[in-house]
Amino acid sequence: MDNKYDLIMIRFGELSTKGKNKKEFISLLFDNLRNALKEYPSIYLERRYDHLYIHLGEAPLSEVVDIVKEIPGIHSISLVKRVDSDIDEIKESALSLIKGEKGSTFKVNCKRANKDFPIHSEEVIRSVAAVILKNTELKVDVHNPDILLSIEIRDEGTYIFFKTIPCLGGYPLGAGGKALMMLSGGIDSPVAAYLLMRKGVRVECVHFASPPYTSEGVLIKLEDILSQLSHYQSEIRLHIVPFTKIQECIYKNIPEPYCITEMRRCMYKISEKIARKRNCLVIASGESIGQVASQTLASMRTINEVTSYPIIRPVAVMDKEEIIKLAVRLGTYDISIRPYEDCCTIFAPKNPKTAPKLDEIKKYEEKLPLDELIDEAVQNTEVRVIK
Repeated sequence: MDNKYDLIMIRFGELSTKGKNKKEFISLLFDNLRNALKEYPSIYLERRYDHLYIHLGEAPLSEVVDIVKEIPGIHSISLVKRVDSDIDEIKESALSLIKGEKGSTFKVNCKRANKDFPIHSEEVIRSVAAVILKNTELKVDVHNPDILLSIEIRDEGTYIFFKTIPCLGGYPLGAGGKALMMLSGGIDSPVAAYLLMRKGVRVECVHFASPPYTSEGVLIKLEDILSQLSHYQSEIRLHIVPFTKIQECIYKNIPEPYCITEMRRCMYKISEKIARKRNCLVIASGESIGQVASQTLASMRTINEVTSYPIIRPVAVMDKEEIIKLAVRLGTYDISIRPYEDCCTIFAPKNPKTAPKLDEIKKYEEKLPLDELIDEAVQNTEVRVIK
């Protein structure tokens, strides 16, 4: 990327609709940006009401752009040149910059946010276009130009740029509180975690391990998945729950068609205890409606009955193809399909109930010491922090 640009202009997108909360959201985004770019000491961040600006200093432009594009809350960025709000300097800089662009046609746009600037937008457009026509071989095309030259005249100066680079969008990380994400190691739950981060929700993750039925390979897979997701949240806490005793108790004492339902009910009971302990506002999962027996609406209702916590399912209405496509883009797909099975897969019954009855499952539960086993599992939960 060309070092003739000394600034990156950051646009907020959805934040512009936040009214009284806008300042708080921008401050949070500012802090997240500063943390993400802390390895570049020459960078200086400038905060304005409508935009943030990154003064690059000696920082490598392409590296900084790659980092910024993956920060939740940023709608788009542009590489810009800031000049004094003087018409002659604007024309001179615009001409110099456009000579470095490829194409044979151009169009000039102008936004005059500073209404004290004495020349109206249309006159600025005509003046700049005239200079370009006189000093280059370029022709004007207002409908489909090869080069779009944009000029924004603001209180602190005038910004000149050509391209707008789309970014992650959503809200700044932390703006939406914190969720406890149930992470299986499959394709869906990492995508669900990403979608939460994109909307400004920090995540901690919980995984249910059943050694010796599940191997250490599952946990390595989870750490690799979370390493990929740490591009969006730099530090992710993983709670690893020892689930073997609970599963063995369920599969020895409950009819097979109801085992997956009871297993999921226990998972939600444990997740609620961890969520309360870690001040998480919601529990989240990668469940998608109808994908497996435990993810029918009837099953979800019976399973959810064990908790008063809000449950969020970010991929609930997505097709599997959509989820896979997003997983590939995130870099989690190839990790998720490694042949290490989680406890849900290994203990999956042959004929699970797709519409389990609540009174039936409660009748089976009454005879088992599940509450004691759940407390023991929570007490022995291991925590790993992936950065």
